[in-house]
Amino acid sequence: MNFYVDFDDCLCETALSFTEIADRLFGKKVPYEGVKSFNLQKTFDLNDEEYQQLMEEGHRPEILLAYEETPGCSKVLNEWMDAGHTVNIITGRPYSAYEASRQWLDEHGLERAKLYFLNKYGRDAFYGSGNHNLELEDFYRMEFDYAVEDSPLALPYLEHFPKTKVLVFDRPWNQECQFPNENYVRSADWAFIRERVAK
Repeated sequence: MNFYVDFDDCLCETALSFTEIADRLFGKKVPYEGVKSFNLQKTFDLNDEEYQQLMEEGHRPEILLAYEETPGCSKVLNEWMDAGHTVNIITGRPYSAYEASRQWLDEHGLERAKLYFLNKYGRDAFYGSGNHNLELEDFYRMEFDYAVEDSPLALPYLEHFPKTKVLVFDRPWNQECQFPNENYVRSADWAFIRERVAK
């Protein structure tokens, strides 16, 4: 089988880290459970300059490498790869984060997982040319049996894959999501995902 797995808030606790960064830089105290919008500028009530500063800080290599692993993810992904399945980590991070992102995966036992950067969020200035960049046309030519994703903004891209079963990782910012069909299933954690795929 072929798997699509998002990076942030599927493999690691990115939003939790951003709540700490927003507090440290701007004194914005928003608990993780209060991150109700995927738009962090709105969540933390930041002006454009502050938002840019937040994003730059959150994508510094030492910050990226310190992101906590989402419990169970590396165990489940390695089980899939051990069984001969392909795991594609497809992230909307800026391409400048490639080295640290690859290192994070390697340090968490995910050396065999493929890593691709897809401009999911229209951040054109963040992207350059590179072997690990995916254009939308290339992405849409791929095939996936399952996808693990948390972002309400990324879910519409997965509608281009009508046969793919989408496991929506349960997060505060995707509670209002309306799923297009029964292929989309809200997933509480990696134990649920593992069980669902094994069925």
